[in-house]
Amino acid sequence: MLWSLIKIVFFVAIVAALTLGASYLMEAEGGVRVTVAGMEFTFGALQSVIAAVLLFVAVWVVLKIASFLVALLRFINGDETAISRYFDRNRERKGYQALGDGLTALASGEGRVAMAKAQKAERYLHKPELTDLLQAQAAEQMGDRKKAEEVYKRLLQNEKTRFVGVRGIMKQRLAQGDTETALKLAERAFAIKPKHEEVQDTLLRLQAQENDWSGARKTLAAKLKHGNIPRDLHKRRDAVLALSEAKDILDDGKDIEAREAAINANKSSPDLVPAAAMAARGFIADGRKKNATRLLKKTWLAQPHPDLAAAFAEIEPAESPTERLRRFRTLTSLNSDHRETKLLLAELHLAAEDFPGARRSLGDLWETSPDARVLTIMAAIERGEGSDDAIVRGWLAKALTAPRGPQWVCESCNNIQTEWSAICNNCGAFDTLSWKTPPRTDVTLPAGAEMLPLLVGPSALPEADIAVVDPADDVETETAPATPETEESSGVSDTAEDAEQAPEENTEEPREKAS
Repeated sequence: MLWSLIKIVFFVAIVAALTLGASYLMEAEGGVRVTVAGMEFTFGALQSVIAAVLLFVAVWVVLKIASFLVALLRFINGDETAISRYFDRNRERKGYQALGDGLTALASGEGRVAMAKAQKAERYLHKPELTDLLQAQAAEQMGDRKKAEEVYKRLLQNEKTRFVGVRGIMKQRLAQGDTETALKLAERAFAIKPKHEEVQDTLLRLQAQENDWSGARKTLAAKLKHGNIPRDLHKRRDAVLALSEAKDILDDGKDIEAREAAINANKSSPDLVPAAAMAARGFIADGRKKNATRLLKKTWLAQPHPDLAAAFAEIEPAESPTERLRRFRTLTSLNSDHRETKLLLAELHLAAEDFPGARRSLGDLWETSPDARVLTIMAAIERGEGSDDAIVRGWLAKALTAPRGPQWVCESCNNIQTEWSAICNNCGAFDTLSWKTPPRTDVTLPAGAEMLPLLVGPSALPEADIAVVDPADDVETETAPATPETEESSGVSDTAEDAEQAPEENTEEPREKAS
């Protein structure tokens, strides 16, 4: 209503301006004098303006007639499309103008305007390879998936736009969660344009999700061939795919093939911990203990990890704790300042019942990095050295509310997994798991955990324990799993039993004090 009123006011203003201008011209003196063939014509000011406008129109009409006559002569001379081109020229101009306006509207986020301009351009141009693409993108922007899919299917009929149609339908299937159909469409799009990086990444991710490891390795090789991935990253991801393929082969009972695949994966990426552990176990099964030792030492130097220590222990499974401690010196001498090396040495000393040695090996980790594993080891050390049960329970109380420490964490969504895999089981990202401490979040304590200082008594907690048991800490309700070395220590197992019995043994003491 308001817009209509504005247009009416604007029209009246234009008419009034023209009328006022005409009145000024009529009252003005002088004019234009034209002499033609001895005849003289005198025009007033208003007549001169009207004559100029008529002359401009006449010239435009003459030019149009002349261009039509030229087209007619070409048609007579055998150019059958000369006249149709003459009439289509104006339509093309209007069509391309509408197409340009539609692209501008699409970039501005005006989906409905872009759709209207695309339909107008189609009426003038009759070029669906241009207008259909604009309509599809406008329909997606409007949220009309049905219309968009209909247009994409029309694009499939043209060889020039077939890739665009396949890619558009593939993205729609991905949005709907239909990964099976999306995988087939990705393979088709990859066959049409193998150099397209987005299609390569989508196909690789879908193949990995479907456990098509051999197909994923071919796609990865294509990415390297066309320069869409650095060579070092290609080696790493090819090793990840080879390791995943080896796991599937092992599940099928083909041990020898699985070992070879794991060894090849380790050669491609020596710092890939799961591949190194699996390859080492393959060497151990073949009786090649020296190869397994050399491989594990090389990987431990790059990244110490509990899985490597467990595989190193399997080289000599029947050795005594003292012999194991002596043999592990070749491993722990590498990266001796690393946190994992200190924890491994502490656990080995615990297994050998060398509790002072375990304390020395642990160092100040209980202060600088107090996670559940560190605090549980401290409880075992205190138990082994004969400390009071209250002190042991104090360390276990801290372990109950301490963070778990390094775990397999997805770099994309921060999801935590207990075992490594090529695909994140939460967001489906490929090769995003890394061994690190997860980010800390503010969560509430488990039921009864906030009462631990009352149950074990303040004297049972080491210095500053009350301040450490803070609701802001990451909460884990289970202690870190021990490596094979610590399972042999009676001190550790006894401490774990005390952890389960501690709340029950102390529940009566506060009641008696209160009474």
